[in-house]
Amino acid sequence: MDDKSGGYVSLEEYLKIRESNEELLEYIDGTIFMTPSPSTKHQRISNKIQFEFSKFLQGKSCEVFAAPYDIELKNEKMAGTKIVIPDISIICDKSGFTEANYIGVPNLIVEILSPSNQSHDLITKLNLYMNYGVREYWIINPMLHSITVYTLNNEGMYEQFDMKTERGNITSKFLEGLKVDVEAMFM
Repeated sequence: MDDKSGGYVSLEEYLKIRESNEELLEYIDGTIFMTPSPSTKHQRISNKIQFEFSKFLQGKSCEVFAAPYDIELKNEKMAGTKIVIPDISIICDKSGFTEANYIGVPNLIVEILSPSNQSHDLITKLNLYMNYGVREYWIINPMLHSITVYTLNNEGMYEQFDMKTERGNITSKFLEGLKVDVEAMFM
């Protein structure tokens, strides 16, 4: 991801830039990050995982949201403004919905890596989601055909819950009973 600003940008400036810009832009404490346009492979994986989550959550209270959908991370412990656009979000607490976005902390977030944004998703967002208390974070790596699931432990730190490469079923601690065929995600 590229820092579009070169320096600190106020939330008001960011919102003005967003109004006049078609690009997907995230905002983390005064820095604007540009999200690359997703590839065909990225979109196929996103559609497949969204379908699996939607099928599993049918009749349950949680909802699935796919990018582009703004999440303004907010909780009582963290300061600053963070507006992110996860590839997939699962939200169970309905109190944070507005007409335009969600304000709060999703229960589960999925990011699909692109060659140009790996460090942003693997380092910046992993730490951000962990610090805000996203219960489960899935990282899908199309280059390695792998899915890694991180869950919050009792100390509020992410630990690897499950990881599969090429074959097998990936599981979720948060969505108990969910099984996703890894090979099918990359076909």
